[in-house]
Amino acid sequence: MEIIIHGDKLKITSAMSDYIKEKLGKLDKYLENSANVRANVIVKVKNHEQRVEITIPLKTFILRTEETKKDFYAAVDVAIDKLERQIRKNKTRLMSMSKQTKTSYDFNVSTIEDEEEKENSKILKRKLVAVKPMNEEEAILQMELLGHQFYMFKDSETDKYSVVYKRTDGNYGIIEAE
Repeated sequence: MEIIIHGDKLKITSAMSDYIKEKLGKLDKYLENSANVRANVIVKVKNHEQRVEITIPLKTFILRTEETKKDFYAAVDVAIDKLERQIRKNKTRLMSMSKQTKTSYDFNVSTIEDEEEKENSKILKRKLVAVKPMNEEEAILQMELLGHQFYMFKDSETDKYSVVYKRTDGNYGIIEAE
Protein backbone atom coordinates (compact mmCIF):
# COMPACT_ATOMS: atom_id res chain seq x y z
CA MET A 1 0.00 0.00 0.00
CA GLU A 2 1.31 3.41 -0.93
CA ILE A 3 0.79 5.82 1.96
CA ILE A 4 0.87 9.58 1.47
CA ILE A 5 1.02 11.57 4.71
CA HIS A 6 0.49 15.33 4.94
CA GLY A 7 0.65 17.53 8.00
CA ASP A 8 -1.50 20.63 8.34
CA LYS A 9 0.05 23.13 10.80
CA LEU A 10 2.32 20.30 11.90
CA LYS A 11 5.54 18.65 10.80
CA ILE A 12 5.24 14.88 10.42
CA THR A 13 8.13 13.21 12.22
CA SER A 14 9.59 9.89 11.12
CA ALA A 15 8.13 8.27 14.29
CA MET A 16 4.65 9.51 13.37
CA SER A 17 5.07 8.36 9.78
CA ASP A 18 6.33 4.92 10.84
CA TYR A 19 3.42 4.52 13.27
CA ILE A 20 0.83 5.36 10.60
CA LYS A 21 2.46 3.00 8.09
CA GLU A 22 2.61 0.18 10.64
CA LYS A 23 -1.06 0.57 11.59
CA LEU A 24 -2.29 0.90 7.99
CA GLY A 25 -0.38 -2.27 7.18
CA LYS A 26 -3.05 -4.15 9.18
CA LEU A 27 -5.54 -3.38 6.40
CA ASP A 28 -3.48 -5.11 3.67
CA LYS A 29 -5.06 -8.45 4.53
CA TYR A 30 -8.49 -7.11 3.53
CA LEU A 31 -7.45 -5.50 0.24
CA GLU A 32 -6.79 -7.28 -3.04
CA ASN A 33 -3.77 -5.91 -4.94
CA SER A 34 -2.80 -3.79 -1.95
CA ALA A 35 0.34 -2.73 -3.81
CA ASN A 36 -1.88 -0.68 -6.16
CA VAL A 37 -3.80 1.00 -3.33
CA ARG A 38 -3.01 4.54 -2.23
CA ALA A 39 -3.93 5.78 1.25
CA ASN A 40 -4.07 9.52 1.89
CA VAL A 41 -3.52 10.58 5.49
CA ILE A 42 -3.87 14.15 6.70
CA VAL A 43 -2.87 15.07 10.24
CA LYS A 44 -4.18 18.39 11.54
CA VAL A 45 -3.76 20.25 14.81
CA LYS A 46 -6.47 22.48 16.24
CA ASN A 47 -5.94 23.87 19.72
CA HIS A 48 -4.58 20.89 21.65
CA GLU A 49 -6.33 18.21 19.62
CA GLN A 50 -4.93 16.06 16.83
CA ARG A 51 -7.19 15.17 13.90
CA VAL A 52 -6.31 12.25 11.66
CA GLU A 53 -8.17 11.89 8.35
CA ILE A 54 -7.62 8.71 6.32
CA THR A 55 -9.02 8.26 2.81
CA ILE A 56 -8.44 5.13 0.75
CA PRO A 57 -10.01 5.37 -2.72
CA LEU A 58 -10.50 1.90 -4.16
CA LYS A 59 -11.80 0.93 -7.59
CA THR A 60 -15.44 0.53 -6.57
CA PHE A 61 -15.75 2.50 -3.32
CA ILE A 62 -14.00 4.84 -0.91
CA LEU A 63 -12.95 4.03 2.63
CA ARG A 64 -12.81 7.17 4.76
CA THR A 65 -12.61 8.05 8.40
CA GLU A 66 -11.52 10.89 10.62
CA GLU A 67 -10.83 10.96 14.31
CA THR A 68 -9.95 13.70 16.78
CA LYS A 69 -8.16 13.04 20.06
CA LYS A 70 -5.75 14.87 22.34
CA ASP A 71 -3.11 12.20 21.63
CA PHE A 72 -1.94 11.62 18.04
CA TYR A 73 -1.33 7.90 18.55
CA ALA A 74 -4.78 7.36 20.08
CA ALA A 75 -6.38 9.18 17.13
CA VAL A 76 -4.52 6.92 14.64
CA ASP A 77 -5.52 3.78 16.57
CA VAL A 78 -9.22 4.69 16.66
CA ALA A 79 -9.22 5.74 12.97
CA ILE A 80 -7.64 2.45 11.86
CA ASP A 81 -10.09 0.48 14.03
CA LYS A 82 -12.99 2.34 12.38
CA LEU A 83 -11.68 1.54 8.89
CA GLU A 84 -11.26 -2.12 9.80
CA ARG A 85 -14.83 -2.20 11.18
CA GLN A 86 -16.16 -0.61 7.98
CA ILE A 87 -14.48 -3.26 5.86
CA ARG A 88 -15.64 -6.16 8.02
CA LYS A 89 -19.20 -4.78 8.34
CA ASN A 90 -19.62 -4.38 4.60
CA LYS A 91 -17.57 -7.38 3.44
CA THR A 92 -20.56 -9.59 2.61
CA ARG A 93 -22.33 -6.73 0.86
CA LEU A 94 -19.24 -6.01 -1.20
CA MET A 95 -18.74 -9.66 -2.15
CA SER A 96 -22.37 -10.14 -3.18
CA MET A 97 -22.30 -6.94 -5.20
CA SER A 98 -19.18 -7.96 -7.10
CA LYS A 99 -20.82 -11.29 -8.01
CA GLN A 100 -24.05 -9.60 -9.18
CA THR A 101 -22.47 -7.01 -11.45
CA LYS A 102 -20.20 -7.99 -14.29
CA THR A 103 -19.40 -4.41 -15.19
CA SER A 104 -17.31 -2.32 -12.85
CA TYR A 105 -17.80 1.38 -12.33
CA ASP A 106 -15.28 3.73 -10.78
CA PHE A 107 -17.21 5.21 -7.88
CA ASN A 108 -14.52 7.55 -6.64
CA VAL A 109 -16.00 10.92 -5.81
CA SER A 110 -13.77 13.77 -6.84
CA THR A 111 -14.33 16.89 -4.81
CA ILE A 112 -13.20 20.43 -5.31
CA GLU A 113 -13.66 22.35 -2.11
CA ASP A 114 -14.25 26.07 -2.10
CA GLU A 115 -14.14 27.26 1.48
CA GLU A 116 -14.47 30.97 0.87
CA GLU A 117 -16.37 32.33 3.80
CA LYS A 118 -18.29 35.54 3.33
CA GLU A 119 -19.09 37.69 6.34
CA ASN A 120 -22.88 37.61 5.98
CA SER A 121 -23.21 34.25 4.26
CA LYS A 122 -24.80 31.20 5.87
CA ILE A 123 -23.08 28.76 3.47
CA LEU A 124 -19.83 27.71 5.10
CA LYS A 125 -18.63 25.09 2.66
CA ARG A 126 -19.32 24.21 -0.95
CA LYS A 127 -18.33 20.99 -2.72
CA LEU A 128 -18.43 20.11 -6.38
CA VAL A 129 -19.12 16.38 -6.69
CA ALA A 130 -18.77 14.20 -9.78
CA VAL A 131 -21.93 12.08 -9.72
CA LYS A 132 -21.35 8.53 -10.94
CA PRO A 133 -23.98 6.07 -12.22
CA MET A 134 -24.83 3.26 -9.77
CA ASN A 135 -27.80 1.37 -8.43
CA GLU A 136 -29.50 2.10 -5.10
CA GLU A 137 -27.71 -0.71 -3.22
CA GLU A 138 -24.30 0.58 -4.34
CA ALA A 139 -25.24 4.12 -3.28
CA ILE A 140 -26.26 2.90 0.19
CA LEU A 141 -22.97 1.03 0.50
CA GLN A 142 -20.98 4.09 -0.57
CA MET A 143 -22.87 6.28 1.93
CA GLU A 144 -22.18 3.79 4.74
CA LEU A 145 -18.50 3.50 3.84
CA LEU A 146 -18.11 7.27 3.88
CA GLY A 147 -20.03 7.53 7.15
CA HIS A 148 -22.41 10.14 5.77
CA GLN A 149 -26.14 10.56 6.41
CA PHE A 150 -26.92 11.06 2.70
CA TYR A 151 -25.33 10.39 -0.69
CA MET A 152 -26.06 11.79 -4.16
CA PHE A 153 -25.84 9.51 -7.20
CA LYS A 154 -27.17 8.96 -10.71
CA ASP A 155 -29.46 5.93 -10.78
CA SER A 156 -28.08 3.59 -13.47
CA GLU A 157 -31.53 2.07 -14.07
CA THR A 158 -33.65 5.24 -14.39
CA ASP A 159 -30.89 7.71 -15.39
CA LYS A 160 -32.26 10.15 -12.76
CA TYR A 161 -30.25 12.04 -10.18
CA SER A 162 -31.13 10.76 -6.72
CA VAL A 163 -30.20 11.18 -3.08
CA VAL A 164 -30.24 8.26 -0.66
CA TYR A 165 -30.46 9.16 3.03
CA LYS A 166 -30.54 7.40 6.37
CA ARG A 167 -33.83 7.83 8.23
CA THR A 168 -34.09 8.21 11.99
CA ASP A 169 -35.76 4.78 12.21
CA GLY A 170 -32.60 3.18 10.74
CA ASN A 171 -34.06 2.55 7.27
CA TYR A 172 -33.18 4.39 4.07
CA GLY A 173 -35.05 6.87 1.90
CA ILE A 174 -34.51 8.00 -1.68
CA ILE A 175 -35.24 11.40 -3.20
CA GLU A 176 -35.40 11.44 -7.02
CA ALA A 177 -35.13 14.47 -9.27
CA GLU A 178 -37.63 14.87 -12.11
